[in-house]
Amino acid sequence: MEAYGKILLIAMPAFLLLVLLEKAWGLYKGHDYSPVPDMIASLCSGMSNVLKDVLQLAVIIVSYEWLFGRLSSFQLPDGWLTYAICFICLDFAGYWVHRIQHRVNILWNNHLVHHSSEEFNLACALRQSIASVVKFMAIFLIPAALLGVPPKVMAVIAPIHLFAQFWYHTRHIGKMGWLEYILVTPSHHRVHHALNPEYIDKNFSQIFIVWDRLFGTFQPELKEIQPVYGITDPVRTWNPFRINVHQLKRLMLDCWHARSWKDKIRIWVMPTGWRPEEVEQRFPLLKVGPKMNLEKYELRGGSAFMGYLWVQLVAMLLLMSWLFGNLGNIGSPGIFYYGIFLFLGIFAITELMDGRANAWLWEAIRGSCGLALLVVYPDWFGLGFYWDAAGIAVAFYCGFSLFGALWFKDENHRLLGFIPQR
Repeated sequence: MEAYGKILLIAMPAFLLLVLLEKAWGLYKGHDYSPVPDMIASLCSGMSNVLKDVLQLAVIIVSYEWLFGRLSSFQLPDGWLTYAICFICLDFAGYWVHRIQHRVNILWNNHLVHHSSEEFNLACALRQSIASVVKFMAIFLIPAALLGVPPKVMAVIAPIHLFAQFWYHTRHIGKMGWLEYILVTPSHHRVHHALNPEYIDKNFSQIFIVWDRLFGTFQPELKEIQPVYGITDPVRTWNPFRINVHQLKRLMLDCWHARSWKDKIRIWVMPTGWRPEEVEQRFPLLKVGPKMNLEKYELRGGSAFMGYLWVQLVAMLLLMSWLFGNLGNIGSPGIFYYGIFLFLGIFAITELMDGRANAWLWEAIRGSCGLALLVVYPDWFGLGFYWDAAGIAVAFYCGFSLFGALWFKDENHRLLGFIPQR
């Protein structure tokens, strides 16, 4: 947990810098594919995901270490070949996990957050699930265990493999020649994120595109068909918590409305999008296709509101960085109290972006939580050792956030506020 936190201290600012550089490049070229609200929503989603992972808020049913202990009769020696074998095994497993997540109703709930953006940019790569609280997909790493890949090697390669999937979430890089036959490129992944009938559920590979070519799920990007991004059942929210239960909520409602007990049970494991016929007739859903002229979910805010969102984002990143860099010193249960404070902040900010009237209430709850934590941790979890005014600054931040939520919630403040498009 502490080692992962240290890695994130380097990765988070690096990713943020690349996201901002892509934004600047888009503005320079006159093709900006990174609207500010989409960027902030994606970054909030990424923060919630890494916070969940660092705090280990998940139950691991099957772990690689458990598989290795029961299936491996030998261990590969340390060396570059072992790391290469591990990387290939992990990529093979990633292909099948990814493919299954797209094909099974309940598993799609754990992945749709990554596809929820109606844009395609580096920031949307950070949209990762917080709904996967039960983890068992390590079962697909059986080949690695049988080949004798040690768990310590897997622990090193796994984050590298994950971070290597960031760069190809962009519309600013065209086709890449001979690399298109070996690696997953931006062109391949644009196809994967598209909801066009020609593109949907294609290109599941994560690093090596050979898996799609081998197992019949490859589709090149076609000049005559421009990708349209998003999901066919649009989420219409910036809030990552609401996005993470979007599919689950629909499945629960369909399960409740289904008259057949057989349908109530099988709906969870049927192919993604399947609904009982009688439920479909009584409760039809709006489905989006590439030829439907549906407005993107947008937030058209004034400069003051956009500036406020950037201040909140930077403040949250700084607060999160302090947590990740001091996990051992803060210890338990302090890190979980801190985590609740951060989760509340992400929820409140994105509720405000959605224009929900209760955003100020969530800020009030967060502020109360922050003030309560200052009573127990007056130096704000050790930060006061380096900065005498740490406690005062956090108290001011809580008050500032509540004031901001109250100020911007009123649609009468049109010049400084926002007009959410619903």
